[in-house]
Amino acid sequence: MDANFFDLSDDTPVYVISVAAQLSGLHPQTLRQYDRLGLVSPGRTAGRGRLYSTRDIVMLREVQRLSQEEGINLAGIKRILVLETENLHMREEISRLRGEMTMIRALIQYQLPPA
Repeated sequence: MDANFFDLSDDTPVYVISVAAQLSGLHPQTLRQYDRLGLVSPGRTAGRGRLYSTRDIVMLREVQRLSQEEGINLAGIKRILVLETENLHMREEISRLRGEMTMIRALIQYQLPPA
């Protein structure tokens, strides 16, 4: 057996809906509703059953917190999640571009004759 077989990331879908419901403290029907609304998108089995990752469980808990503690409706929560994802992607792009700028500056410095 491959040594990496059991190396699961937080994004690996492993929990069936009943287990995900228990871990998140939500009813399975609530998980189905969140999936339909696009708030949390679990993986799928070959038979189209839902499989949730650890990251999905964390997201389910955050959706519930925003709803219950902050009083935000599901449409608002969806918008927040979209904006947070966009923000993360922009931060990653900024980091990548900063790395490119550093490399370009180093190349320019290397090619310029000493003053």
